Amino acid sequence: MYSGDLRDKIRKLKYEGRSGWAMIFGRLLVGWMESHAEQMSGVDHVIGNPTHAGRQPIQHIEAIMDAAYAEDATRRFPLSPPGAHRLVKGAETPRSATRSLSEKRAAATTHAAALSWTGDKSDIRGATVLLVDDVFTSGSQLQQVALRLRATGAADVRGLVLARVPWSG
Repeated sequence: MYSGDLRDKIRKLKYEGRSGWAMIFGRLLVGWMESHAEQMSGVDHVIGNPTHAGRQPIQHIEAIMDAAYAEDATRRFPLSPPGAHRLVKGAETPRSATRSLSEKRAAATTHAAALSWTGDKSDIRGATVLLVDDVFTSGSQLQQVALRLRATGAADVRGLVLARVPWSG
């Protein structure tokens, strides 16, 4: 749940740029993948829900994914190497934090529209993607990004988050 110490640590990474937390969250991601072989079966790409390159103080999702790549020393999982993320956000969009549900939905649609697949289009055609994000609030953003990935050619998109807001469904 996105509460207490976990909420505090995610905020320290996301809003204060304390990048050491990215390493810990990256380790958690790899640990989850190692212990959930059945859910990882058939996953072709593990990608983060991207932030814009100008995101300040840090591109926190990319930092987590880079840390996960470093942690996966045997290259057991289909993570992109640092600097070669397959899904990128080409423009800054309105943030959805502290917004109403309708505003979150609108921001999610705008966010997804700003994303593009940087790899070879044949890489995503028919692929199963594990989409990683930090916090699940309404589910709007994961849903819109999944729809974008499906429109790009992915056959299946699965979601994984670090934390879920307690009241979210």
